[in-house]
Amino acid sequence: MDMKVVEKFSQLWRKYFNDAELPVAFYYTGEEGHAELPKPGSVPRCLIGAVAKVREGNSYCFDAESIGCFGGRRYLGFATHIMDDFEYFLSCGIPGKVRGERYKKSPELVKETMKYAPAFKAPARFIVFKRWDMLQKSDDPEVAIFYAQPDVLSGLFTLSNFDESEPNGVFVPFGSGCSSIVQYPYLEKDSARPRAVIGMFDVSARPFVPANILTFSVPMNKFGRMIENMEESFLITDSWKKVQKRIGTEGKRS
Repeated sequence: MDMKVVEKFSQLWRKYFNDAELPVAFYYTGEEGHAELPKPGSVPRCLIGAVAKVREGNSYCFDAESIGCFGGRRYLGFATHIMDDFEYFLSCGIPGKVRGERYKKSPELVKETMKYAPAFKAPARFIVFKRWDMLQKSDDPEVAIFYAQPDVLSGLFTLSNFDESEPNGVFVPFGSGCSSIVQYPYLEKDSARPRAVIGMFDVSARPFVPANILTFSVPMNKFGRMIENMEESFLITDSWKKVQKRIGTEGKRS
């Protein structure tokens, strides 16, 4: 990672977003040693709970064995298997056999929804998560994930559309919390027009984030443009200054 870019963004972030939380970055690698590989059971079973520790400044490296949730392994690209009776799990359930989350109206609708699910295979054995200020020269981040309160999210959304003519420079796909911060933004990096992803609407993942927080995840090839655009964008206007005054510690973890 170019450390000049790391420092440039950190300075601009403080300038325009006060002390709002820095993003978490991730990348895939086949090399060990980039971060701590947690022992099974040492971090929350849900990946979103584990990444909460990264937000606090811990750096972690995960592989298929260290992800406790079947969905987490799937949406990080470490597995292709879908749990048995998944269509019932996501909808009405099976009495006495499968708990139904009721996120979709029927098992049949779940099956139709899965036809739109992107295929995804991890390109390497490990995925590394580090907070932005923990990045080192040897790191090669591919996606930046912001945990953002509404005013910060407004700024990121508007900045991401600053150099776009098409109105959908950001999208909100239905999916798990981990798919919204890993799978979807990671796949966007290879798009002709990479988009950012707003996420963390997954009801099962919500307990692992503060009540006023959503995520904004963006591939680095788009994020680099956003950084370069910051000082000629709306961020330098009086309109943003009115919003910026409200950005404080509310959205940060205690």
